[in-house]
Amino acid sequence: MPGLSQAEKAQKFLSLHRGPRILVLPNAWDVSSARIFEDAGFPAIATTSSGIANSLGFPDGQHISREQMLEVVERIANAVSIPVTADMEGGYGTTIDAMAETARGVIAAGAVGLNLEDSPEETSGKLFDIPLQKEKIAAIVEVGKKMGVPLVVNARTDVYLEKIGAPSERFAHAVERLNAFREAGAASLFAPVVEDAETIAALARAVRGPLNVLARAGTPPVRELEKLGVARVTVGGGPMRATMGLVSRIAGELRDQGTYNLMLENLMPSDRANSLMLKRRGKSN
Repeated sequence: MPGLSQAEKAQKFLSLHRGPRILVLPNAWDVSSARIFEDAGFPAIATTSSGIANSLGFPDGQHISREQMLEVVERIANAVSIPVTADMEGGYGTTIDAMAETARGVIAAGAVGLNLEDSPEETSGKLFDIPLQKEKIAAIVEVGKKMGVPLVVNARTDVYLEKIGAPSERFAHAVERLNAFREAGAASLFAPVVEDAETIAALARAVRGPLNVLARAGTPPVRELEKLGVARVTVGGGPMRATMGLVSRIAGELRDQGTYNLMLENLMPSDRANSLMLKRRGKSN
């Protein structure tokens, strides 16, 4: 999308959540993965917090700082011409001021949206209170308005991920939280770790905004998700971990057999890799 301002990219990104087709949003963790996704024709890119954290030598779950995360987000946003939305975990703080600072950082990095979780950290078994989370979302949206970049907030609830409450109560709890986040100004509503078609369809009917699901083992294919009413599907850290899995197998083959077959079978030619980076810098067509 050459020539679009950051505000125009934000508006374009928001429009992608309104159909008529489902928004398939791949998650990048560095410049090379972002360029590959852009070159493949995707209309926008998300970042993956777990992928970025792992690539920097940290586990997932807010173990890196806001500044470390935004540094990579900025590199990615500068490397592509399409909209970028940033996975900012829980926002790197618990106060409204911290959320505002995160929002300002996202805009300064060149991104047009952000993902905000409602748990202090993964595996904590806890969620932030709904009123506080609504205040956080509203503060982020307000920063976007003041800075002239209408940030597209993807508000995530970890009811299913953290197994909050009895299984029979999780659907109603997730819907309550997601609809509250929508009232606060979230443009997209994210319920990860839900993969059965019946629950996904019910969520799409019950939440009062575009539903985002995470592609993982057991998740229906994209076209089925579209029929179920899903507006947006992301892949999270999956591509990054798949890359790590491939490298692990390459390492094992090299160590045990002294051969390079896996590497050679999956190799991107150097001229192709260089071409992707040259395009990014405007040095080739």
